[in-house]
Amino acid sequence: MKLKTISTAQAPAAIGPYSQAVQAGNLLFCSGQIPLDPASGEVVAGDIRRQAEQVMENITAVLAAAGTSLNEVVKATVFLADMNDFGAVNEVYGRYFSSHKPARSTVAVMGLPRGVLLEIEVVACLCEVN
Repeated sequence: MKLKTISTAQAPAAIGPYSQAVQAGNLLFCSGQIPLDPASGEVVAGDIRRQAEQVMENITAVLAAAGTSLNEVVKATVFLADMNDFGAVNEVYGRYFSSHKPARSTVAVMGLPRGVLLEIEVVACLCEVN
């Protein structure tokens, strides 16, 4: 199986030795997205809801670059700096996954890159890819 690296300027560039996403067969493994503005590379200003919206927009952009969408996400993992933010993040997340609900895990972590409040990674199916 050949691996294919996915990259787009519509999402923040990787800030380390990793890819935005890697396609392996019919699966797309997206690296965790944090609330960085793709144009400036800076953390977006605002509360947890604003950061969650930016994370979801970044994920949407990476998925689009691979030719898929949120409707094909099979698994999401949410990393929170503070589990007290679960409700607010869940509210934003639910707007992006309104009808399709992928499997999900949510964990609290000691810290995240650049001091952000959350990070989300997803695995998606590329159902039309051979």
